[in-house]
Amino acid sequence: MKHILLVCNAGMSTSMLVKKMQDAAKEANVDVNIEAKSVTEAKKDLEGVHIILLGPQIRYELDNIKALAPDIPVEAINMQDYGLMNGKKVLEQALKAIGE
Repeated sequence: MKHILLVCNAGMSTSMLVKKMQDAAKEANVDVNIEAKSVTEAKKDLEGVHIILLGPQIRYELDNIKALAPDIPVEAINMQDYGLMNGKKVLEQALKAIGE
């Protein structure tokens, strides 16, 4: 099972996207654990995470998060996919980044 972590300022807006991604994963029969955290929470515990996706509003944190997690792929979520809450596209982005 792959663990996908979505990160935004407070973890609130990404929580809605997590639900859409979980629905897309279920539909595609993909076994993943997806959760949302604030930047502060994410920096405290990255154990077991396979990829970190940042909300577009905090893409400025990309280099900081990469430095904290050099062995974990870190990407910013496409702004349009985020705005439309396109769980399928964001799930595809995450899986592609980890080679699934």
